[in-house]
Amino acid sequence: MAKEIKVFGMPPEKGRWIFVALGLLINICLGSVYSWSVFRKPLEELFNIGATESGLPFMFFLAFFAILMPFAGGPLDRYGPRIITILGGALVGLGWILSSLAPGITMLTISYGLIAGGGVGVVYGGPIALSTRWFPDKKGLAAGLTIMGFGLSPFITAPLARMLIDLYGPLQTFGILGALFFVIIILLAMPLKFPQPDWKPTGWTPSEAAISTVDLETSKMLKTSTFYGLWSCYIIGTLSGLMAIGISSSVGQEIIKLDPVTAAIAISVFAVFNGIGRPLFGWLTDRLTPRYSAIISFIVIFLASIGMLNAGETKIVLYILCFCCFWLCLGGWLAIAPTSTATFFGTKHHGKNYGVTFTAYGIGAISGTLISGRLRDIFGSYIYSFYPTAVLAIIGIAIAIFLIKQPKAKCH
Repeated sequence: MAKEIKVFGMPPEKGRWIFVALGLLINICLGSVYSWSVFRKPLEELFNIGATESGLPFMFFLAFFAILMPFAGGPLDRYGPRIITILGGALVGLGWILSSLAPGITMLTISYGLIAGGGVGVVYGGPIALSTRWFPDKKGLAAGLTIMGFGLSPFITAPLARMLIDLYGPLQTFGILGALFFVIIILLAMPLKFPQPDWKPTGWTPSEAAISTVDLETSKMLKTSTFYGLWSCYIIGTLSGLMAIGISSSVGQEIIKLDPVTAAIAISVFAVFNGIGRPLFGWLTDRLTPRYSAIISFIVIFLASIGMLNAGETKIVLYILCFCCFWLCLGGWLAIAPTSTATFFGTKHHGKNYGVTFTAYGIGAISGTLISGRLRDIFGSYIYSFYPTAVLAIIGIAIAIFLIKQPKAKCH
């Protein structure tokens, strides 16, 4: 029966790569949240608000993105990726479109943060679960390539939004992009489907570890120390990365003394590294195990933190290098975490299991935003944000060494 299956008119071993491409394109739409810094100054001028208020829609977007992920996981496993992606895509588009009608920052926080952010939470797990099921032999690489679009999104959506804001203003730009996202996500969702539960690539023999992996339900996953180790490391990785994303432009302009145009160009470069980090660390997770890919990421975060603590007005190259590393590792964790969840706890309940694991992203997003803002307010510089990231990286290494490992058989 496996030989008779066709995917997009091709043998499944070839046709399944189209699912990766569709997931990547969907994630380019979802990842437009990383272009939020383009909207901040225009919105501050339009609504006469400060930097703290202009960051609220971004923070709520990331929070509701994480909150909705666990709730979408169960329906995703039950109804499949097509229906869930269409529903979530409609919410994403609607949230952006309603943002074009917002009279102030409060309504914008609701439309963009709650509705669009929640929609992304509904959509996000679908393409990842799809990749891990169609690629049992290359889970990390396939998941990494799928979500690479999320990280690369600012490379496309930031200059597009900048151009539209210059032409039409920030509010109309929300409406235009929302209509595009609505149509694109729904169209790309139409072909999405899971393989048969017993399907595997022709000629592929699962390793002993893969054979021994039991598909754990979420309640059993939560009883393992492995989950809490992975979840804690995920918080640290995303806290450091999302903090860097939120202050990249500000650090460039305030500490390195870049002009706004150069700072915007730098963010496009960072976005490329964010995208590259996903397949790179997905591949590393496949080859070196989740533990060692996690340790590598924390070593890079630690070195980048130390580098920024020595940054100054004349050290442009150091700034670019360090922030490329932060963005790279954030992308890396968005591949390490779903791949590790599938590796340790199986693919049958991956949608719901990874939804729970993904709550770490929301905690990291809120914590990183609040810590960097608070330290900036207290000490007058964002440079102090890199002390906690350095310390947390060391803690992450210790957690990875002791807790990120295959769950014991008794937990199965």
